[in-house]
Amino acid sequence: MNRADAFGVALDLADATKTYPFGEQTAVFKVAGKVFALAREEGDPEGITLKCEPDFAVALVRDHEAITPGYHMNKRHWITVVLDGTVPPDLIRDLIEGSYELVAPSPRRLVRAAPRARESGAAGQ
Repeated sequence: MNRADAFGVALDLADATKTYPFGEQTAVFKVAGKVFALAREEGDPEGITLKCEPDFAVALVRDHEAITPGYHMNKRHWITVVLDGTVPPDLIRDLIEGSYELVAPSPRRLVRAAPRARESGAAGQ
């Protein structure tokens, strides 16, 4: 999987956006205003930084030379995957989706928030 493929996976997720808060060289992928992935737009090596469960991150770093603790991120909760062809594309896809799921609003929270919004809206009418 290359950078363009990884970007496509990230942007195919519901409500995912790509922003550039650190300048046009770094793409930041968000859902509901929360970051789930970061990557350089150009340059080598190609890679993507993703949120990850701490215990899973330790195992990934141990088992894959191309996966390291997150570059410029909290090393416990973030990993960087070098897109050099050594990490299987299905695993990279799963890691991107898993990162998204860690920060995306849960349906349960959305359902609980909706009645409050309706109540506050009804009171103002």
